[in-house]
Amino acid sequence: MNLEWKIIGEAGFEFYGKMFASLSHEIKNSLAVINENAGLLQDFAHMAKGGKPLDPERLASLGGKIMEQIKRADSIVKNMNRLAHSVDEPARSIDLQEFIEYMIRITERLTGMKGVSISSVPPEEQIRITTHPFFLENLIWRCIDFAAESSCGKKTIKVGAEMKDNDPVIRFSDLEGLSEASLEEFPSEQEKALLTVLNSRISIDAKGGEMHLLLSDQGKREDVIT
Repeated sequence: MNLEWKIIGEAGFEFYGKMFASLSHEIKNSLAVINENAGLLQDFAHMAKGGKPLDPERLASLGGKIMEQIKRADSIVKNMNRLAHSVDEPARSIDLQEFIEYMIRITERLTGMKGVSISSVPPEEQIRITTHPFFLENLIWRCIDFAAESSCGKKTIKVGAEMKDNDPVIRFSDLEGLSEASLEEFPSEQEKALLTVLNSRISIDAKGGEMHLLLSDQGKREDVIT
């Protein structure tokens, strides 16, 4: 068990670093756009001092672009704050689909760099489970990353929550590049360690282009991880 927790710890640091580096990069992009448009506003102010009339429409457009980037940066910071606090509790009740959509948001840049976008598939009804948020974040990211790598050039893959035989499942579909070779590498020891502590398992249908993450509701277990 000590080796298992060592693996989980290393995987957690890697996940934390990758997510915060990506999210901070997104904030820098927003700040760059704000800076550029603020510079244009200064140019307009200097021209106005020189007697050139201001164009209200252009000013409104610049103001709108700045406000848009401020809202975007604020949303990113909220996601970073949520990620930072995901280690606060060993177990918490979550809305599984909302959790998936949050994970899609914080990994959007990384999957986009692979030329892939993630489309969420809402369940027929709300699915709530009690789980360790940080461990589940890490595991979902690893599944998303593997799914993006296995998309075989497909621009959009689908991810959604559903119930299967009374158990909560996250389904990854439209994975057309799954092969026997890829299945030998995934799940790796990091995913296996996370699956063990979350009492979950992964099922892969290579021919059907699907991967299922079968989850355990720790609220129904006596051995909730602490």
